[in-house]
Amino acid sequence: MRRLSSVDAQFLAMEDGRTHAHVCQLTILEGTTADGSKLDAARIRELISERIDLMPPFRWRLGEVPFGLDYPVFVDDDNFDLDSHIWETALPEPGTDVQLGEAVGQIASRPLDRARPLWELHVIHGLAGGHVAMLTKVHHSAIDGVSGMEMLGVLLDPTPQPAPEKPAHPTPVHAAGKHPTDTELFLRGVASLPLQPVRMVRALPATLRYLDQLPTMRSLPAANLISGAADRAARVATRNKDGRTLERPRADTPKVSFGGRISSHRRFAFGTLSLETIKAIKAQVPGATLNDVVVALCAGTLRRRMIARGDDVNTPLVAMVPVSVRTKEEEYGNQISSMIVAIPTDEPDVRERVMRAHAVMRSAKDRHQAIPAKLLRDANHTVPPALFMRTARVISATTAAGWISPPFNVTISNIPGSPVPLYLAGAAVVSQHPVNVLLDGVGLSLTLLSYQDRLDFGFTADRELMPDVWQLVPELQAELVALAKEFDVSTS
Repeated sequence: MRRLSSVDAQFLAMEDGRTHAHVCQLTILEGTTADGSKLDAARIRELISERIDLMPPFRWRLGEVPFGLDYPVFVDDDNFDLDSHIWETALPEPGTDVQLGEAVGQIASRPLDRARPLWELHVIHGLAGGHVAMLTKVHHSAIDGVSGMEMLGVLLDPTPQPAPEKPAHPTPVHAAGKHPTDTELFLRGVASLPLQPVRMVRALPATLRYLDQLPTMRSLPAANLISGAADRAARVATRNKDGRTLERPRADTPKVSFGGRISSHRRFAFGTLSLETIKAIKAQVPGATLNDVVVALCAGTLRRRMIARGDDVNTPLVAMVPVSVRTKEEEYGNQISSMIVAIPTDEPDVRERVMRAHAVMRSAKDRHQAIPAKLLRDANHTVPPALFMRTARVISATTAAGWISPPFNVTISNIPGSPVPLYLAGAAVVSQHPVNVLLDGVGLSLTLLSYQDRLDFGFTADRELMPDVWQLVPELQAELVALAKEFDVSTS
């Protein structure tokens, strides 16, 4: 039995029929393997079967504690059936990127079955050029971005010849354990009750001090005042031993046309940028990082779309940028933090957008280093598990109704991928495009993933709020061309 952390449980609590807390990965592959065979679901199923002991969450099923007395648990599914998780479909040939994106959006719009291990794998045929798409779909309560990439990496090889079959284990590696009875879970929940007030008391000081930095709480009324007062009190109590004063810039989220109440339906658009061009632009800005240029690119792209949609661009959008705090000892689950950044969508000058992106990201990193790594986990301990789902639903409902502002406008995530070619069951990986989670008030997410000399990206959008999501693809590519021209960098 593996108890979920408070952050893991939060991704379960946030699901309400419209908000889906699974993450997907679209991997486009060559349709023929190195030995000339056709890549299909049977071949991928065989590969998973050989390596599933190295992917423990693929066997874990959810166990709920009666009356919500404690966080749920993962247990090994005694009735695990690999075939019930793998699906095979086809587009009308030759399938276009837009048609593939529509299929991905439809799959991402359906919640996972909680009676089974929380994952699916879809093999999609009929793509132009003879390519085959593989869409993995895993619940965020089991993995975060880093552990998800590592788990998917189990299926990938650096050469066209698959690695030899791993030796079998009598039991799966990192097994979650057998499913306890409801009575055992109830007694375990009762036993945890005395510890819950202790966790709450321990978590409260840091939660109040950094309330304005928490994605789930920063939009609550008076969050800035409370966190400022708690910070001053903490520095007085400790005599400011660390000598630091946390910078607290206000970053109010403006109203945008894609920031309302989300539906249960998703749209997905994807494409590719030149990673070498982005690196060359970075080299022209002293001290800048690759992520700074990516944020500037995203800001310029969003500005283009906002102008086209008639949105006000005089106030910068607020982005949530996920940050991994995973250590080598920690596997699976969610070991994440985040930075809240006002990105320069209000800046009309291309060069100045890069400079401002560099400045705000540097400032955000300084703030992030001053914040406890496990703040998100500890902050959730201030809410008893029995009230966890209700609290998440209340925050979602009040945001959807417009009573409080969303904590941020958009998610921007840049994930480092493989610099070398990869193969799945002997078929070359062409590109990889992540699909992310949406929330009420946050109807758009931008996720980028480097692969070899390219930067693959995916735009996840609400179907009703952003029917024009595919317009973002040429706009992002045009923004890179504009940046390259400004910094005298070749795009060839």
